[in-house]
Formats: sequence, structure tokens, C-alpha cells
Amino acid sequence: MARQLSSAVPLAWLYAGLIVYASLYPFGEWRVPGPGPLDFLMLPWPRYWTGFDLVANVIGYLPLGALVFGARMRAGQQPGRSASVALLAGAALSFAMELLQNYLPQRVPSNLDLALNVAGTGCGAALGLVVHLRGGVDRWQAVRERWFIAGSAGGLVLLVLWPLGLLFPSPVPLGLGQVWGRLQEAVQAALEGSLALEWLAPWLATDSRLERLSAGQELATVALGLLAPCMIALTIAQPGWRRMGLVAGAALLGAAATTLSTAMNFGPEHALAWRTHNALAGFVVGASLAMLMALLPRRAAAGIGLVALSALVALVAHAPADPYFSHSLQSWEQGRFIRFHGAAQWVGWLWPFAALAYLLVRVSKRGED
Repeated sequence: MARQLSSAVPLAWLYAGLIVYASLYPFGEWRVPGPGPLDFLMLPWPRYWTGFDLVANVIGYLPLGALVFGARMRAGQQPGRSASVALLAGAALSFAMELLQNYLPQRVPSNLDLALNVAGTGCGAALGLVVHLRGGVDRWQAVRERWFIAGSAGGLVLLVLWPLGLLFPSPVPLGLGQVWGRLQEAVQAALEGSLALEWLAPWLATDSRLERLSAGQELATVALGLLAPCMIALTIAQPGWRRMGLVAGAALLGAAATTLSTAMNFGPEHALAWRTHNALAGFVVGASLAMLMALLPRRAAAGIGLVALSALVALVAHAPADPYFSHSLQSWEQGRFIRFHGAAQWVGWLWPFAALAYLLVRVSKRGED
């Protein structure tokens, strides 16, 4: 199989990085362990465990196995070798994470977690192998060429990551990029007791967030939050009716991810609580604008996407942290959602800025129709 550029490569690296974050969070108070760092391998199986722990450890590594398998296949390796490399990569990463957890007082290394992570990686690689043997990879390549232009891997990665970022609670539906308040807190903690903190005190003490967003600002935030990924899709989409289909798909995916996030934060009975009049109006406005933009050339769509993302980041920076939002953040950071905290949080924070960089590159390219 010839070597081909694949979105599986950056996705595999990104997913591995998110596993590292989730495995070592919260990173504080590193210390040298009393027992040997490899002693956990010889311990008996834990007596107390939950079904959630078992499923989370398997499912958490399953995408890694599938992504590494796909990346190696697209690089021209044989199926058996690709599956072996994927399994070894997952096993090595899991072993490294369990080993490092010896040095974190808030984390406990576990041979059961290691075994489950390796099993999850193996399941992912096996799933990728089955899909390949049944012609799924070739069919996906045909679909990709029919729907997207050549060199669309970066845009596809951003589109895949977008719903993951939506799972982390945000003050406004689709309001990714809520990093300003955390950035101020991080800078203040890092510079505590230094002269630089006095110089930056006015900036750090300034809270630019409003008491609440107006109805128009909330509507605009939702609309821009949907318009941004649609513009990325339109910069890599083939011309014709497929552009309209991608816009409709983005709207459905955004609504589904927001519903799932609300259900995870406040319970399944409140899954649709996000559907306020302003939020629904924002979805309609964002989708309608994206449908109109589907008629524009790809380079023009990229330029409009830059404007939409810049406005989105500015609006989200002013969004208030209401008590319900703070409560949902606490449930993520202290409850079971801590396993997904790092992945969804970092994607939610950084996705708009990565998208800005990507669209800036697309705008600067010559020859875009």
C-alpha cells in the first residue's frame, strides 16, 4: 500500500497527548515513592473496583489502538505489522503512565489498569483490522475523495475534535475558547511573590467578564460557535450539494454534543435544558448563514471563518461564570468526569485558536477557488 497523508497521524498523536494529561492530572506534588517503582506489577489484583473503572480503562485506549493502526496502514505498512505496532504503542504508553503515577501522591499505579489499557488498545487495533479486511478503509478513502479536497487532513482533524470540546461544560452552548479567566489565574499563581506580579497586577485584577450576556450576545455566541466549524468544513469541501450536507451535519452534531454534555453535567432528565430561545435562535441563525456561505469560494469561506472565530473568542471571554457553570466544572474536576477532564477541557480551550491558525494558512494559500 502506498504512503498517503492521513488525518489519523495527528489524531493519534493528539489522543496520546490527551491520555498523558488525563493519566497524570493534576500534576502536583511530585515525590519519590517509598516502594520500588515496578512493585505495582507484582501486586495482587485489586479487591475493590467498579464497572465504570473497567469500562473507562478499556474504552479510553480503544481509539488509540484504532488510530495508530490506521496511521500505520496509511503509511504503507502491512495489516499484521500495523496491528502489532498499535498494540505495542498502547502498551508502552500505558506502562509509562502507570510508572509515572508512582511519583504522584494523588494517583495510584495499578497492574489491572495496565492490563485493561493494553486490552483496550488491542480491541482498537483489532477493530481497525476488521474494518480494513472488510474494505472499510478503501471505502472511507473513496468517500473522503468524493466529499473533501486533497490536503484536507488538518481540517478533518479539527472537525473531529470539535464535538469533543463541546463535551466540556461551557457558559454558553457552543462557546469554545473559555480560557481567559483560567489564564489569569495561572499567571497569577506562577508569578506569586515576584516583582512581575506587581507590574501585571492591573491586568490580572481586571475582570472583563460581564455579569451576564445580553440576549443578543448569547444568540451571537451560539451562532458564531456553529458558524466557525461550518466555515472549516466549507474550506475543504468539494463544490456542490455536499457543502449543504456538511452544514446540516455540523448543526446536528453540535446539538447532539451539547445535549450529551448537558446530560452528563445535570442528569439525563435535564439533557435538553440548553435549548433556550436564544440558543435555538442562535442555531438557526448560524446554520442559515453557513448555508449562504456555502455558495462562496473556499478562500472566502476561510476569511469569514477567521472573522467568526475572532468574534467568538471575544464574546466567550466576556461570558460570566454563573453558579450552575461553576457547579458543573466542579463535578468534572472532582467526580468521575476527571477521566475525561483533560481531553475535553484542553480541546474546548484551544480548538478556536488552532482553527484560527488553520484558517489563516488556508487564506494565505494561492489558487483556492
